Amino acid sequence: RLLMKLTRFITTISFLLIAYFANSQVSTEQYTSPYKKAIGFKLNPGAISYRSFYTRNKAVEGIGFISIDGFQLTILNEKYFPFANAENLTWYIGYGGHFNLWSEKYKLNNPAKSAGVAVGADGMLGLDYKLKNAPINISVDIQPAFNFVGASYFDLGWGGIGIRYTIK
Repeated sequence: RLLMKLTRFITTISFLLIAYFANSQVSTEQYTSPYKKAIGFKLNPGAISYRSFYTRNKAVEGIGFISIDGFQLTILNEKYFPFANAENLTWYIGYGGHFNLWSEKYKLNNPAKSAGVAVGADGMLGLDYKLKNAPINISVDIQPAFNFVGASYFDLGWGGIGIRYTIK
C-alpha cells in the first residue's frame, strides 16, 4: 500500500515537473489564442470553468465544483501549442493546485477518501478547439491530482469535456 502511494506520488510530481518545464520554455512557434476569455461548464463531474489568457499562449483556468457533499476549487496555469496545423485546434499542458472541503457524507460515498479539508497539486493535459464562426470553445483533458493535505491519494477523475462561451 505504501509502495502504491509512493508510485502515484512520484508519477504526479513527474507530470507536474514536465508541465512546469513545458510551460516555462519559450515556444519557437508563434501561437496566439483565437479568444481571450471563456466561461462555461466542465463535464465530469460538472463544474464551472473560467479561463483567461494573460499572454498570447498562456492562460489561467479556475474550475469550481459544488455538490451536496462539499466543494472543490482548482486553479491551473496552462500553456497552449498549435496541434497538427489545424486552425483553432491546440493542445495544452499545465499545472496548479486544488482546495477541497468535503462533508462526512462524502466520506461515506468515497470510503478511500476523507472528509474535511484537502489540498493538493494538479496537472493538466488536453486538446482545445474554438469553433470558427461561433463564440464556443470545446476542450477535452485529463487532470491528474495528488492530495497531500487531508487524505493522501492520487486521482485521475477530474478531467473531462469543457464547453465555454468565448470572449474575444
